[in-house]
Amino acid sequence: MPFVDRMDAGRRLSGALDHLRGDDVVVLGLPRGGVVVASEVAEALGAPLDVVLVRKLGVPAQPELAAGAAGEGGVLVRNESVVRRARVSETVLADLARRARAEIDRRALLYRGGRAREPVAGRTAVVVDDGIATGATARAACQVVRAQGADRVVLAAPVCSRDTAAALSGEVDELVCLETPARFLGVGWFYANFRQVTDDEVVDLLRRAAASRAPG
Repeated sequence: MPFVDRMDAGRRLSGALDHLRGDDVVVLGLPRGGVVVASEVAEALGAPLDVVLVRKLGVPAQPELAAGAAGEGGVLVRNESVVRRARVSETVLADLARRARAEIDRRALLYRGGRAREPVAGRTAVVVDDGIATGATARAACQVVRAQGADRVVLAAPVCSRDTAAALSGEVDELVCLETPARFLGVGWFYANFRQVTDDEVVDLLRRAAASRAPG
């Protein structure tokens, strides 16, 4: 079992990201479990911590098929090949995006409690999850962060399916994974303790991270 829990995984992942220390970095965790890992990375790098909030736009008849993704700041990333193949109309796409943004806004208020989103434009954005299976959400998050103006996008996770890592490596500036097993039975398989992370824990981690960087 490679990792004791998400905190252990985050500390170990930090070592593989130490070359980013001193850069203009913002660490973005994917809620909820990824935020625990990301908090350790942010602390080790002396970087701000935030969440990356993204919603895949599932084709109505095939929700697992993403016509695109929505993110904060009005960002909409379209998967044109899926839009064409599934014949998703502009009206349907706009409705999917509207509903996605409403959920993103709700979660942003929940997690940040009114604090502003950490800007990523012109910076190195390190997108962190506790593990990557298919890569669909991580891919969408990286696309959204890129669209928000990040100068470099680094995707980092303690464990990632080998096939998924190969597919993702060409889509980001840097992919950092400690374990890339060929036999991937699920993210939880690689943790001794993989308990569910609550929204309250995410809120607390973000609040403490923001307080630690507040002036004075």
